[in-house]
Amino acid sequence: MRITAAGVYAILSASVAQAMLQIVPGATWTAAGTGKHIQAHGGGIIKVDSTYYWVGEDKTSGSAFQNINCYSSTNLVEWTYVGAILKLQSTGDLGPSRVVERPKIIFNKSTNQYVLWMHTDSSNYGEAKVGVATSSSVCGSYSYKGSFQPLGFQSRDIGLFQDDDGTAYLLSEDRANGLRIDLLSSDYLSVVSTTHLFPDHIEAPAIIKKSGVYFMFGSHLTGWDPNDNVYATATSLSGPWSAWKTFADVGSKTYSSQTNYILPVGDNAIYMGDRWISSNLMRSTYVWLPLKLSGTTASMSNYVNWVLDTSSGSMTGGPSEGSYEGEAATLSGGAKSVTCSGCSGSAAVGYIGGSTTGTALFAGVSSSATARTTIRINYENGDSTERYADISVNGAASQRVAFLPSSNGYTPASSTLHTSLNSGTNTIKITTNGGGWGPDIDRLMVPMS
Repeated sequence: MRITAAGVYAILSASVAQAMLQIVPGATWTAAGTGKHIQAHGGGIIKVDSTYYWVGEDKTSGSAFQNINCYSSTNLVEWTYVGAILKLQSTGDLGPSRVVERPKIIFNKSTNQYVLWMHTDSSNYGEAKVGVATSSSVCGSYSYKGSFQPLGFQSRDIGLFQDDDGTAYLLSEDRANGLRIDLLSSDYLSVVSTTHLFPDHIEAPAIIKKSGVYFMFGSHLTGWDPNDNVYATATSLSGPWSAWKTFADVGSKTYSSQTNYILPVGDNAIYMGDRWISSNLMRSTYVWLPLKLSGTTASMSNYVNWVLDTSSGSMTGGPSEGSYEGEAATLSGGAKSVTCSGCSGSAAVGYIGGSTTGTALFAGVSSSATARTTIRINYENGDSTERYADISVNGAASQRVAFLPSSNGYTPASSTLHTSLNSGTNTIKITTNGGGWGPDIDRLMVPMS
């Protein structure tokens, strides 16, 4: 087959565009459709055709159940809010002051139904049940079927695993006995039997299978605080299973995160973890990192930012970046330079937005390619709630970007702007529309190549 010069250019252009979008572990992750930080904690992902759907817990107002939210993406970087698939009810399992955690979805081909499992509980975690719901569409409204203790045993943190032959399993943390792998019925709505019981106290379970080897990941029991998560391997779900081993740097506490899902992409995998902030759960963030699986060994390194190509499954460290200091931007309205001890140069630009519509204009922002790009914005926000900024690139319509509180030891924090840059120089304008104060901007980190 002969590829023309135009074809080569198109392939290279697509590769450049993909390589400029990044995942930034622990950053504020703004969803299109809400302009707010993604609320999908303890969640999981299911792929339907070429679209990924991310479901998880809404922690906007704390730990009690609010919604199970669904977001969609075709590249695992830019996410759009689709809707709440389960909503707060006036009474029952989904009522006020209830616990609904760890939602996971699998599709049942024989019944043509999406099946949602979750941990349901009282506010004091005294019930330890699972809940089940179904829908004919992945991000549609789910019909809640009820709750129970699987096989009469306690169940708190849960996961789901669907094997190559379509057989499905519930992964269930039974506080009295250990971690269970339970076989589900053919319609995925009930538990049939226990396939394996780990006597160890491990929660936050997730399984992935590669080259005939099952990898079970999980967390020790340390409440909301992170720990060195572990994994075990087997060639059969019924065992024998290996001893538990760490897969991230020992002492890193899994880079301050807890396992919630392992997502296969191509021949590789992504570790999806939660970085819980128990004092303010809405500002908990997501730590997604490349997970290497080789034989019976799993390993994971930390990255400030990294690049994912969903078409090939390649995962590489982030590109080189140019830095643009906030205090060096052209400031107007009420925006001005402020002292920031943790910031680059010990200064930032504050008073963005507000009644004086403070504005920071970054001119001469350089890019080597015309491409969709992720810009890291280092900032501070001393409030207990999100702040927002409206950001325009090269005069285009503004997009709303969220900035979580930057306390709890993560300061300056990072937020991500996914935008289109031109090859050459670009202009980025940051302000707020409609009142309210934006964050204090430390600097912009812009991919150079």
